[in-house]
Amino acid sequence: MEKEEKLLEAMRDLIWLGGVIATELIQVTENTSKALRGEIPENCKAQHAKLREMAIDIVARNCPEKVKDLREHVLGH
Repeated sequence: MEKEEKLLEAMRDLIWLGGVIATELIQVTENTSKALRGEIPENCKAQHAKLREMAIDIVARNCPEKVKDLREHVLGH
């Protein structure tokens, strides 16, 4: 039973880390686009917002105790 609990904890950590990586990569993409084009196309902004929300939702479902900080950071960009 202890091994199963450790495995679940590791999976939750990986899901949280994946959410952090995903949302930060979206931000890097936007920053790069802005640097190259001077602005971010509106359709990209909308799609990126949707992708951010999807990543946050995945973290919320699987790691509810860790999602608050991620949500605050991501939505603060």
